[in-house]
Amino acid sequence: YGAFEVKQKVGAIYDEPVGAEELEDIREDARGRVFTRAAKPASPNIVPVPSPDGDEDGRRLVGVKVDGEIKRGFPTPSGRLEFYSRTLSDWGWDEFAIPTYIKSHVHPDNLEEDQTILISTFRLPVQIHTRSANAKWLDEIAHTNPLWIHTNHAAKLGVRTGDLLRVETEIGHYVVRAWVTEGIRPGIVACSHHMGRWKLSEQGQRQLMATVKLDHEGTEWGLKREKGAEPYESSDPDTLRIWWSDVGVHQNMTFPVHPDPISGMHCWHQAVRVKRAEAGDNPGDVFVDTQKSREIYKKWLAMTRPADKFSPDGTRRPYWMLRPLKPARESYRLPEQEPDLVGVESSLL
Repeated sequence: YGAFEVKQKVGAIYDEPVGAEELEDIREDARGRVFTRAAKPASPNIVPVPSPDGDEDGRRLVGVKVDGEIKRGFPTPSGRLEFYSRTLSDWGWDEFAIPTYIKSHVHPDNLEEDQTILISTFRLPVQIHTRSANAKWLDEIAHTNPLWIHTNHAAKLGVRTGDLLRVETEIGHYVVRAWVTEGIRPGIVACSHHMGRWKLSEQGQRQLMATVKLDHEGTEWGLKREKGAEPYESSDPDTLRIWWSDVGVHQNMTFPVHPDPISGMHCWHQAVRVKRAEAGDNPGDVFVDTQKSREIYKKWLAMTRPADKFSPDGTRRPYWMLRPLKPARESYRLPEQEPDLVGVESSLL
């Protein structure tokens, strides 16, 4: 088994003095950044960190001088905590180079009158990761994900805890049971993440996974639950003690691609319409139109500022920024010729 020890009494790393063994043939620039010829010390810590560029003579950035002392500093191009981001400015986002407020896609000003905000990213304390479904005790404690809805909101819809609701997104909907509570802000609903796992056959994990039927006609896809969790024989006698059947709903498929125009990270919060379930709706039902999903993806793609037009140095993205398993520097270079995206799109369709 792997094991590691968490270092104690770490403190503020940025304020640590840089040791003499790392200060070889140093050079300080006009901004107080200090560069060194010394190689970076070996470390068992494999946590990825940003990698600001060194100087033109091949030295690496080792720290920043503060009050006459060389401190470790921050892993940024300036070595300091940056309130002005030259990186954002250089890459075409000058209006966001200093901290500011950005109205998101679920800001009240961007919602229609009958829409509400869905929080889809919160986790129940015992189901915080995909792997937690393999822990039988955790599965017994929490195995479904009802929609948290405030009592006032529920009263307007005429629903009680356990009633079926239809949650409509831009590209489809899912059917889920209501959890009426005052533990959530009025006008907000929430459905916990890492629930609603499904499979197309009887094989595989059973205590937290439903067997479903997946159908589609054209670009419209539908998922119907055929069987929930149930007791079964195995080498573990506890599998015969499974008393629950509801394993929640897989809501992720109903979320269109919302890549943040600057970072590319997915914007998880959703603007939804919450309604009473319709005739024929059953718990766990999911419906999605992939054509609508593609249209929304193109809409968000149009909000980006492409590297081939805004890159200050002919690269795809800033090399210094944090990235796990960072590719070689040459992989960041933009191609001399644009790829045939039309051909790629045709093959995907």
